[in-house]
Amino acid sequence: MSDFSSPHKLLLLGLLLVTGFAAGAINSLAGGGTLLSFPTLLLMASPIVANATNTLALVPASLSSMWGYRKDIVDAKAEIAALAIPSLVGGFLGARLVVHVGDARFSELIPWLIMGATVLFLIQQPIAKEIERRRSTEHPTMSRPLRLFLIACFQLPFAIYGGFFGAGMGIIILAALGFMGMAENIHRANGVKNFAAACVNGMAAVSFISQGKVDWVLAGVMAAASVLGGIGGAGIARKVGQVAVRRFIVAVGFGIGILMLIRHGH
Repeated sequence: MSDFSSPHKLLLLGLLLVTGFAAGAINSLAGGGTLLSFPTLLLMASPIVANATNTLALVPASLSSMWGYRKDIVDAKAEIAALAIPSLVGGFLGARLVVHVGDARFSELIPWLIMGATVLFLIQQPIAKEIERRRSTEHPTMSRPLRLFLIACFQLPFAIYGGFFGAGMGIIILAALGFMGMAENIHRANGVKNFAAACVNGMAAVSFISQGKVDWVLAGVMAAASVLGGIGGAGIARKVGQVAVRRFIVAVGFGIGILMLIRHGH
């Protein structure tokens, strides 16, 4: 549990409030806020505790995002059922796996994970455009049973990745749904994706909590700041502009990844 009795730790707490608020605002506009919040948590906790705390802090946002799309997924019960079990199982397994890997090995993977998530964020718009193109273009669709089977099969490794680290998971799931014929309604696809993300993050958080890897103080601070950011900071992010926000996130992601590679002697 974090102790903020010293001025230095109070300064770090203030930094977490700022980055948590910014992450919430950025997630409401472009996604990718984890690339700000997770490195900040690394300054205050071990890598696995930072990862677990970040995952738990994402749960309220995942649930609220899912609720926001509830009307768009009323006719997607079959897709939701296909995603539910692999999302829950994968989230749990991913969280167990990262704890088994240990802080030392996970710390070595962090630069690559951050830069990989940054690349996913960078290609998010081209993926969205391709999904939109497929939505508006006549193309053969696979049978629903086959689509549901493939969705379930592909979701398990994505969910394990989400439980292990998670940044960029939503982009992967949305792309998979789009390329498997769920691009006819982007809001419906987003709603299904948010349901899957809520399952993955929720089950991963349960696993992390059961293993005692969550810093509750940091999780509470970050969750509150990100919720406030999503509510009140979105307007600020919109004024700055989506292009500027995306460029900033990409620069931060690659910058932090490169710095951590240098730090680890790669």
